Parts: sequence; C-alpha cells; structure tokens
Amino acid sequence: MSGFARDPKYYGDRLVYEPLERKWAGYHARHCGCERDWLEAHAVPAGFTVIPRGKTGYYGLVGPGLTEGVDEEKLTANALWEAVTGKPGTQTWHESVHITCRTPESEAALKEHYKQVYAPAQERRKQVKYLTTLAEKVGKERFDAEFARVVKGSDIAPRAPRQRCSTAAKRLTKERARKLITALVGQP
Repeated sequence: MSGFARDPKYYGDRLVYEPLERKWAGYHARHCGCERDWLEAHAVPAGFTVIPRGKTGYYGLVGPGLTEGVDEEKLTANALWEAVTGKPGTQTWHESVHITCRTPESEAALKEHYKQVYAPAQERRKQVKYLTTLAEKVGKERFDAEFARVVKGSDIAPRAPRQRCSTAAKRLTKERARKLITALVGQP
C-alpha cells in the first residue's frame, strides 16, 4: 500500500513516500497515456529522487512538496499526483507516517513472536510430511488399513480411493496422526 514512511534501516532518518507501483502506474496510464515509465517520465523530472530499499525492488520517493518542505501533520500525495497526471492534486485527507523500528532488539522480538505464532503449523507440516514418507515406505494398502483402524469411531472418513495419502493425513487430529505413526512404525 502506498504511504509515507520512516524506516531507519533503509532510508536513514528521511521521510519517504513509498508508492505502490501498480497503483501509480495505473494512475499514470489513465490520466497521461504517454506510455512511458511514470517515474522516469514524470516523477524524476519533477524533482523527486528515487531511493532504493535494499535489493527487494521496493523504493521510496523524496522531493519537494511531497516529503521536503511539508508539514508532517498534513501529508498528502498531491505533489506526486500533479507530477504524474499533470492535474492538480485533490487529496483532502491527511496521511499518517508509518514508522518501522528495526533495531536488533525489535527484530529479535519480532522473530521470536513469529516463531511462537507459526510453530504449531510448522510442527503439523512436519508430521504430515513424515506420515507421507511412511506411507511411501509401507505401501498404500497398509497405510489404508492402519488409517481406517485409527479413524474408526471418529467423524474422520477413511481415505478415498484416489485421495493422496498426504491429503488424508491432513484430516487427522494431532493425536490420531501420532497413533497412525506409531502403528506404521511399530509393525513390519
């Protein structure tokens, strides 16, 4: 999403405007139609500077009327709109600045948070992958027999004739998947 940002890791202490490429290319195509790149044809000649953001392909814009010489409490993209479309900007609302804190401590805390959030799903993927590997090792007939035994008495249906073993394994609860693993590993 387009918007104003401060990101010390990528932009230092500068206020930048991060444009959504597809959105601004669409504005340019609709209002100008010169069929040139909107950055090279309009933004750079209007005095805006393109600041790359790492190696991701994202970038920020700085320049007069957009991020320089403006009241940060009343930010609009009117200056960029006028440069890209050739028409005065009519944005009457003010945008806030998205501030990204990328200190080593905050990055470590965020990494730990994501690890806790996604750990159960990652554990589940490993369990399903292991069951799929076991199914290949023991054969589908044995897998089907043990699967049917493990799901007996539950609302989980046996594996359908052409259903993949991995798809069937995804339907198992964590406990029933453990029982199936034990049954497949425990018998020759």
